[in-house]
Amino acid sequence: MIQSLQKLFTFDEYFEFLETQPENIRYELHDGDIIQMPPPSGKHEQIVAFLTMMLGYECLRLKLYYGIPKTATVKPENKMSGYYPDVLLMNFSNLDNEPLWEKQSILSKPASIPLVIEVVSTNWRDDYHKKFADYEEIPVAPLVATGFIFGGWVRTYD
Repeated sequence: MIQSLQKLFTFDEYFEFLETQPENIRYELHDGDIIQMPPPSGKHEQIVAFLTMMLGYECLRLKLYYGIPKTATVKPENKMSGYYPDVLLMNFSNLDNEPLWEKQSILSKPASIPLVIEVVSTNWRDDYHKKFADYEEIPVAPLVATGFIFGGWVRTYD
């Protein structure tokens, strides 16, 4: 179940809130609402692990200066939102252009984010509708959603 707090938060207030919370509980900021995210299922984590492994391998094989961070936040510019994608491919070459990177591992520039993957699960409405609309505004290309509940499908944006 997704739980929302009652006050609208700025992005800075959201990060102050996170500093007071246990690390084993994940929260995202959706248009000023701090949302407690449900723990992922085993199948969800299995899909994330596989995709992370394959992307890491491909980055090495293609000699790309990319990495896959564990907990970086994607912040759409001019939005009171912040997301932790299931898999985020990060362009190391553009990190100097990210004003919040050194202090808080936040990415907002399209050149820093070559790929975002959301594994759509029980909270698929948030994953598919809300996050995708915000990711499209960055714009992230390509953006991939994969869903195991629906028998497996992929949607990409280029």
